[in-house]
Amino acid sequence: MNVFISTTLSTALILGLNIAYSGVASASTHMAHAHMGHVSMGWAGTPEGKGFLPTAMAEAKTTAQHAKFAAKKPNDLGWMKTHIRHVLQTIDTSLESKGPGLGYGVLKATGEAAKHINFAAKSEGASNNIKAHAVHVVASFQNTMDRAQKISTLGQAVLGTKNASKAAPLVKEIEILSHQLLEGFDANGDGKITWHPGEGGLNAAEKHMKLMAKGEGMN
Repeated sequence: MNVFISTTLSTALILGLNIAYSGVASASTHMAHAHMGHVSMGWAGTPEGKGFLPTAMAEAKTTAQHAKFAAKKPNDLGWMKTHIRHVLQTIDTSLESKGPGLGYGVLKATGEAAKHINFAAKSEGASNNIKAHAVHVVASFQNTMDRAQKISTLGQAVLGTKNASKAAPLVKEIEILSHQLLEGFDANGDGKITWHPGEGGLNAAEKHMKLMAKGEGMN
């Protein structure tokens, strides 16, 4: 399908859903809502037509699953490399094209999600509610992209090593980071995981997307 047509159809679909949610509002407001829908609800270019955020979350769950598998046999280099390749495919398909993931990748899905939330916040007529929560959502997406990039770097290092004893601690670090893609990390030790830099992951992004949608009367 032509990319322009695909994007137009996706926008039209979300616009229609937003009208059902929020009643009569300006077209510019609906553009902000449409971009929110691209993140949370649907986009024609994803493997299953889901929003960028659920796509990223699905990929991240598979990342964590295979990072856990890889860490189970720290003395078996071949085993670790097999599952780290699966991890890399869920992170960035340009590194590994085949594997158990959806074929989109955490990095791409999260990057597109951040882009569309920025579009929403910058749309004419965007409410203060959208602008405020966009800061929280984008920060959580950036944390996730930072962690995904670290996983990518570590994973490539694992594939480049010829020694299981050198690969094992890298795999363990990947396993830890893989859980943080969704869960985030309590960086300041206050017992909470917020949206702030270095903390929130995709779960925090989802929380603030729901708060944004609630403030717009969309849920």
